[in-house]
Amino acid sequence: MNRIAKLIAIAAALATFGTAAQAAPAVSLDSAVFVERAAPAGRSLQPASDLNRGDRVVYVVRWYKMGGDGGFVVTNPLPRSVYYQGSANGDEEVSIDGGRTWGKLNALRVGSRVATPEDVTHVRWRVDPRTASRGQGRIAYSAIVR
Repeated sequence: MNRIAKLIAIAAALATFGTAAQAAPAVSLDSAVFVERAAPAGRSLQPASDLNRGDRVVYVVRWYKMGGDGGFVVTNPLPRSVYYQGSANGDEEVSIDGGRTWGKLNALRVGSRVATPEDVTHVRWRVDPRTASRGQGRIAYSAIVR
């Protein structure tokens, strides 16, 4: 596994641990990182073991509600080695300042300009009580290796 792939895997593992420890109700998270590769039949996802600049990586975070009532928030910091591309469901919020403030990417500003995907430092999703009552779910988002 090259250095970039290791950093991405470590960041995904730390994000999962940190979010689970802070979540209420009791929630367990599991994450995996894949790289999108061209294949004869189209594109495929493969476990991220060797990454290069420009590769698209896909993070899949699985959540399991272990007990309690209500919804919860899943937050993932992005490794500096990637820049954010988007989420599968599109209802995420992003931060461009290390998680201090949140919003939709097109509503955030860096100085006098609109924030870009390269500015994103964290991404989060609010899992509402109705969705949380299902007991488990999956969130996916993509990024590009810098």
